[in-house]
Amino acid sequence: MTEKHARPKRRRRVLRITLLLVAVLILGTAGAGWWAYSHLNSNIDSVDLDQAIGDNRPKKVVANAQNVLVLGSDSRAGANADLDHGDVSGARSDTAMLVHIPEGRAKATAVSIPRDTLITRPECKDGKGKTLPSAKRVMFNSVYSLAGPACVVNTVEQMSGVRVDHFVEVDFAGFKGLVDALGGVTVTLDKPMSGAKGGLKLDAGSHRLNGTDSLKFVRTRYGYGDGSDLGRIGLQQQFMMAMLSEIKKQDALGNPARLYKLADAGTKSLTTDSDLASLTALSDFAQSMKGVDPDTMETIMLPVAYDKVDPNRVIVAEPQATQLWEALRTDQQVPASAKNSPAKG
Repeated sequence: MTEKHARPKRRRRVLRITLLLVAVLILGTAGAGWWAYSHLNSNIDSVDLDQAIGDNRPKKVVANAQNVLVLGSDSRAGANADLDHGDVSGARSDTAMLVHIPEGRAKATAVSIPRDTLITRPECKDGKGKTLPSAKRVMFNSVYSLAGPACVVNTVEQMSGVRVDHFVEVDFAGFKGLVDALGGVTVTLDKPMSGAKGGLKLDAGSHRLNGTDSLKFVRTRYGYGDGSDLGRIGLQQQFMMAMLSEIKKQDALGNPARLYKLADAGTKSLTTDSDLASLTALSDFAQSMKGVDPDTMETIMLPVAYDKVDPNRVIVAEPQATQLWEALRTDQQVPASAKNSPAKG
């Protein structure tokens, strides 16, 4: 065979090999993408709120406004046990915030519900389908342990008259993973945190906290302020704002590698309503929230007063609470009078 005839043959062989390599790379990339998508999707647990709660739900007043109930579970199951060694069975809603995103998606409001608030629990079904009768003067955070997240959503809806569009629940391990995926979160204290009862010990000033210390920070009670659960709410709200600012500063949602890392950490311990229980749904919802600026987010504690029978518990303060809920329900600005809580913390 002459050199002249050999060259085209070699070129065709090189071309075939090149095309084969390209095909392998494309298939490999697609396969990795599909694996990543399936992996993250399978991390998410979900609850069908309509099926769990039924028809006894408030009507939605403003179509394009959104109300999201964010729950932090204190479960010690699985990886959570290594993060808190307290001798506590079951799980409670250690943190509960109703986040209202207005129709224009410009400024959000987060309302923290104190865990020690005495409320009326509506009739609910527990995780095994057993009906629990309505009960008065029960602690808000006990609802989760008795009947799960759908009953917490139902309780919030009945006490507020506000339709909850979505709920998101993250446990200890998921919270730690999110913070570590960000490389830590910076918080600033205007006075020292003493570290009482195994809490975090910090001087006044700014501190970069990893996931483990961040969990201690948001759960600190006795080592800061007046040592109450109401005081702890201030720390939780402060940390939430710092974390959202960190995500914005890093442009974490615009960096594919960092976004995957965040998504993997967050979805490992994530439970949502069924409408949010996929990467596509979560991504679409996150995109719709891009206009919300953490710097303009308002944080409010549900107005409460100390209970006259048990001063270690609080009750919903009126008329402030009704004014607050009505503002959220109708997508109006929260009046100053609705933010005045007799029990300060």
